[in-house]
Amino acid sequence: MLGDAYEYLIGKFAAGAGKTAGEFYTPQQVSKILAKLVTTGKGKLKSVYDPTCGSGSLLLRVAKVSEFYGQEMTRTTYNLARMNMILHGVHYREFDIKQEDTLENPMHLDHRFEAIVANPPFSAHWKGDDNPLYSNDPRFSQYGRLAPKTKADFAFMQHMLHQLADNGIMASVFPHGVLFRGGAEGIIRQYLIQEMNVLDAVIGLPANIFYGTTIPTCIVVLKKCREQNDNIVFIDASGADHFIKVGNQNELREEDVELIVETYRKRETLDKYSFVTTLAEIAENDYNLNIPRYVDTFEEEDAIDLDEVAEELVQLDSELKSNEVSLIGFCKELGIKTPF
Repeated sequence: MLGDAYEYLIGKFAAGAGKTAGEFYTPQQVSKILAKLVTTGKGKLKSVYDPTCGSGSLLLRVAKVSEFYGQEMTRTTYNLARMNMILHGVHYREFDIKQEDTLENPMHLDHRFEAIVANPPFSAHWKGDDNPLYSNDPRFSQYGRLAPKTKADFAFMQHMLHQLADNGIMASVFPHGVLFRGGAEGIIRQYLIQEMNVLDAVIGLPANIFYGTTIPTCIVVLKKCREQNDNIVFIDASGADHFIKVGNQNELREEDVELIVETYRKRETLDKYSFVTTLAEIAENDYNLNIPRYVDTFEEEDAIDLDEVAEELVQLDSELKSNEVSLIGFCKELGIKTPF
């Protein structure tokens, strides 16, 4: 009861916190999707990890877990997370939340986790090439390139994949740029798909669903041991039919959440919503994962009846001539020149 009240207050605070809200809070419906994705086909999880855990709300969404692990850079938010755990009845021995910069000073490197969920800061800055130690860091070294210093999205993705157990699954929110940006990010993305074959799904979310930003986001699902290792599911849940507007925010309904999760679990192709593609097709697209390349949401316009249009034009021409005759008559009565 106390935990639910605390969660409610955090949500209310996030709604009014503007741009900073996304740094510590993930909307409940998005948290629910991530939690359902990583528990697909699993019973009780041994451990769940969030490398940018904020208030801890996302971690707590993954129910039936023996141990919760997280890391948070901001001290105030770190304390929010620990309080959230305690108020939700999680014994202090069952959670391990650390306060540090995850990329600079990871605190759980000796652990491998069965489930990882995250909502990292979008396109954050990090040291990248300025830190020579990263070139030999096992989290990043095998890819041949580091994520750009002004866009740490792939650095977070690589960190999570490094921490993932062989039988594990991770689901994380990212800006759409990770799907198609080139340069170092394109090289890393190709390596993840071509060499490691860990990409399991890409899910597009509606814009304006996160507090403090209107940019469209996506969920990327990675698995080390994929059951369907020659296909990848793309879901476009960004259409107007798949959310409602509440105040200034867009919000997913329960049925929208369930449709996303069920489509992922069944790996279905649904008209204008999802598509199951192959690794070969992704290679043909130069490892560009932009969702419209795979999910066609184009709505055809109604066919135009040309005969009906021609008939309307004839009618308009007839009315125009009739109006001209009337106008000439009025001008004669008034003793003025006609305009044509």
